[in-house]
Parts: sequence; C-alpha cells; structure tokens
Amino acid sequence: MNFEKENSAGYLVNHMARLFAKELQQRIAPLGIVVGQFPILLQLWLKDGVTQKELLGKIDVEQATLANTLNRMERDGLIKRTKNPADARAQMIWLTEKATAIRNSAYESAQSVNAEALQVLSETEQAHFMDYMRRIIGKMRSD
Repeated sequence: MNFEKENSAGYLVNHMARLFAKELQQRIAPLGIVVGQFPILLQLWLKDGVTQKELLGKIDVEQATLANTLNRMERDGLIKRTKNPADARAQMIWLTEKATAIRNSAYESAQSVNAEALQVLSETEQAHFMDYMRRIIGKMRSD
C-alpha cells in the first residue's frame, strides 16, 4: 500500500496547524505568552472562574498537558487559582489583570494570521473551508 502525504488530510491539517502555530507564536511572543497557552486563554477570556475539569472539557488536550501549562501560566502571572467553595478538592482558575490586558492584542494577532493565511481563498471558499473544518472536528469529537 502506498501512502502519499500530499493526499493525506491528517498530514496536511497537521502541517498547516504547525505553520499557523509558528506564525502565531512569532506574533504573540511580545505579549509574554506562548502558543500552547493560547487555547486556554481563549477559553478563559470567554469565561474565567472555572475548574480545571471544566476547562479540560472545552479544549482538546491531555489532562497532564493542561496541568503543566496552567502551572507555567500561574508562574508567569497569567492566572491565579482559588479554592472552589463548592468542592474543596477543586480549584477555580481566574485570569489576572496581566492576562486580561493582552486579550485584544492577542485576538488581533490571531486574526491577522488567519487573514493572511486565508487570503489565497475567496470569501466563499473561506466560508466553505471553515464549515468543512468545523464539521470534521465535530465528527471526530463524537467518535
């Protein structure tokens, strides 16, 4: 059996994701964050004061990866943790002022990476591309 990476959806999506991540990292580094923290920040910018378990349910990473990233984010002053009043075993994760202050700049960085990468597609093609990706992600999450 032959395997041609140029015809593999998984290979191409992974390659594209690495290129997006590399470009995003260059743009957000001056903000004091790294690309691995970005999905967590995106979720917390929508709603902070959540447990690690709640956060884990929103982003697709391993528990150990999330725990390590949260430790680094706390060390870097991006989040703080407090005791969960409803469950003494859990902690609530909150954004710091530092993390809140960089939100708009981080959004702008991500939007510019997306716009530049997708400019090779027409507006209609971009809409279809985004729809296809959402559908595939939904299918893979449901398996």
